[in-house]
Amino acid sequence: MAATTETVLGVFAHVDTTVKALEELRARGYHDLTVYTPVPVHEIEDVLERDRPVSRVRLFTLIGGLTGTCSGFLLTIWSAMQWGLVTGGKPVASIPPFVIIAFELTILFGGLATVLGVVTLGRLPRLRPTPTYDPRFTNDRFGVAVHCPPGRGGSVRDILRTAGAEEVRP
Repeated sequence: MAATTETVLGVFAHVDTTVKALEELRARGYHDLTVYTPVPVHEIEDVLERDRPVSRVRLFTLIGGLTGTCSGFLLTIWSAMQWGLVTGGKPVASIPPFVIIAFELTILFGGLATVLGVVTLGRLPRLRPTPTYDPRFTNDRFGVAVHCPPGRGGSVRDILRTAGAEEVRP
């Protein structure tokens, strides 16, 4: 089976050369990038997040929250109807006393759904490091892994070298 993508890794010593390489790669149409940094760098994040779509984790949170609200009201109304609980002299299925339980379950289910969404969409846990990972990226170097179609690796290597990469490897 032929490889569907080719990966080229560039190792950089400075933030400015890394940002320059990322901007050049994005300008040339390479959007499938993985960046390794020893510390958070806002300039790199700005370049990577420029055209990225909104995360789908928010849908997990919304669905979890709505499920929590519905289950909170269903649980409390069903319990009150089943056992005829009179709360504060109100009718058996009065909504205001049940809002607190519904709110708490909204927060609980929304939070759990958010964690599930992060784990699912982030493909966590990663039991093996990616093939392009280098231990220097946790110390003092920056890495840019470009996933490109086969045959385009030469132009990617040229872009990375021109931007100031210390090392470029397939």
